[in-house]
Amino acid sequence: MIHNPVVGHRQGMIAGGVADTLADAPAVSDRSRLRAMVDEHFDFTWRALRRLGLPAGEADDAAQRVFVVASRRLASIEPHCERAFLFQTAVRVACTERRTIARRREVLSDEPVEHEDPAPAPDELVDQRRARELLERVLASLDLDLRAVLVLFEFEELTIDEIAKTVGIPRGTAASRLRRAREDFSAALRRLQAQQRGGR
Repeated sequence: MIHNPVVGHRQGMIAGGVADTLADAPAVSDRSRLRAMVDEHFDFTWRALRRLGLPAGEADDAAQRVFVVASRRLASIEPHCERAFLFQTAVRVACTERRTIARRREVLSDEPVEHEDPAPAPDELVDQRRARELLERVLASLDLDLRAVLVLFEFEELTIDEIAKTVGIPRGTAASRLRRAREDFSAALRRLQAQQRGGR
């Protein structure tokens, strides 16, 4: 995965804020473990929240909430299971946030485009924005359980075994959800593309 400097800046700010939640914790090891979790898994958690349907601005706050939950549950998170815990928490946080966004009647496509240097040409930006909006609309049409598996496989490049462990489901269930997610994704993509062609 290519490191995003914008996300890296957010990670630094959020890591500091989350680490402050354990400032009064008696165990230095807890603060160190939390900081290591943020450093190692922030990008993954933030991307997951974005792919689970949150706009960038909402993903910042949601990522902080995920790590605050982790700070409170630190003692119950088994070593080497941090990413699984964070993803499962991110799914719950994203679900709650999406309901809140829906109540506010915000539309993902109204989100401003983030520009990174070197800036693409204007026509490339338009194409990229259209492609991103189409992807987000297709992903938004999927059930959250299917979407989570598809995001982990296609965007995070996890294996079926890693997905099963991360989501906390049997391997066979992960494989069947991925098959169904791909089928639903293809069907939704065809529908939206047909609607776009019909609207021209």
